[in-house]
Amino acid sequence: MQNFLRKHPQIHSIRVAAADLNGQPRGKRIPARFADKVVSDGTRFPLSVMNLDIWGEDIDDSPLVFESGDRDGVLRPTERGFVPMPWLSSPSALLPIWMYRDDGRPFEGDPRHALAAVLNRYKARGLKPVVAVELEFFLIDDSGKSLQVPVSPRSGKRRKAAEIMSIRALDAFDTFFGDLYDACEEMDIPADTAISEAGLGQFEINLMHQSDALRAADDAWLFKMLLKGMARRHGFAASFMAKPYEDYSGSGLHMHFSILDDEGNNVFDDGGPQGTDTLRHAVAGCLDAMHDSALVFAPHGNSYDRLVPGNHAPTSICWAYENRTAALRIPSGNPAARRIEHRVAGGDVNPYLMVAAVLGAALNGIEDGAEPPAPITGSAYELDLPQMPIDWGKAIDIFADSKIMPRIFDPGLIRNFVLTKRQELHYMAELSPAEQVDIYLDTV
Repeated sequence: MQNFLRKHPQIHSIRVAAADLNGQPRGKRIPARFADKVVSDGTRFPLSVMNLDIWGEDIDDSPLVFESGDRDGVLRPTERGFVPMPWLSSPSALLPIWMYRDDGRPFEGDPRHALAAVLNRYKARGLKPVVAVELEFFLIDDSGKSLQVPVSPRSGKRRKAAEIMSIRALDAFDTFFGDLYDACEEMDIPADTAISEAGLGQFEINLMHQSDALRAADDAWLFKMLLKGMARRHGFAASFMAKPYEDYSGSGLHMHFSILDDEGNNVFDDGGPQGTDTLRHAVAGCLDAMHDSALVFAPHGNSYDRLVPGNHAPTSICWAYENRTAALRIPSGNPAARRIEHRVAGGDVNPYLMVAAVLGAALNGIEDGAEPPAPITGSAYELDLPQMPIDWGKAIDIFADSKIMPRIFDPGLIRNFVLTKRQELHYMAELSPAEQVDIYLDTV
């Protein structure tokens, strides 16, 4: 890791940052000449910093604060090492870190450790998930009293309409996307296809699949940070807020995954379009956990504005082959690439918790040999099916009382996440809709 800074002597400052439960980067700025100490010894900050609310405030009555003396944890670099921060005007580097207790145990409230624990379950069974994510987001001019599409640098105009898979919409922001892809190359984020989406000023960028699910979640977390920073550098905002516009579809974060055995074979591939028994077991596990894990997939008040029938977001708990109205879609194509697409999560999620929830649920189903109901045909919106929670408060209670979530997440993390969301629910009720939009726009 030290070699990175020696190869980039122009970098004079670094950031060390970890993802808190909301996916917010928390950390420090350090002069680059002191970076060796951070790499070798780590850094310290309170355990409670991993468990702040969306405003960055302590959680009332959290056992991590006054009850335990607000004690420190030690944060060590992840396998990622240093990455550039191309959205800043001065040459800087980011060192992703994650938290441990003083005795060397992973801190159970760190979302990256939550995903690592799920992956250890897979490893114990000789399995390895392969993960890719698709991130939808909005480009927004938030300089006025109301949100609107930014002026195109190319035409000088605002196009106040959704343009699904429009080359013209992409070309209108060609300079921005060019700089964004260059920045992804610098940061080794495998950004692939970009398309325009169904919302106002909405786009999607797919990240290539990774056989290291931790790295796939890292990519998503870093990409969200990069996109928001690069947009501000270009004079507008980029947001993963689930639904900034009432009359347009919201943003999702779709996750594709398959599973390899210890010989590198896709355990979902049966050589045909249906997939294996293992695929069905994984589907069943995901369906069984979907209702209880809604808070992970829709963690904010605004998240539930997206979960509306007929608005391109799944609201029914079901699965199907090649059907985007279902919560779980089995894409067609080469059987060797047979996979599950989990379509429930909003763009505003913490990627580590989301990937952990999906993979943990799938493994539950595999371990249990669970069988799903029959796949649906036609529009899920028109069928009588079990529904996702549509109320933030109810989703918090469901997550807190779940018998399934403790199979996926540590009880301490569940407690911390519930305390966080109940505090946010309380204080969000005191804000006007405009104030709520303002906080979500820049944070999630």
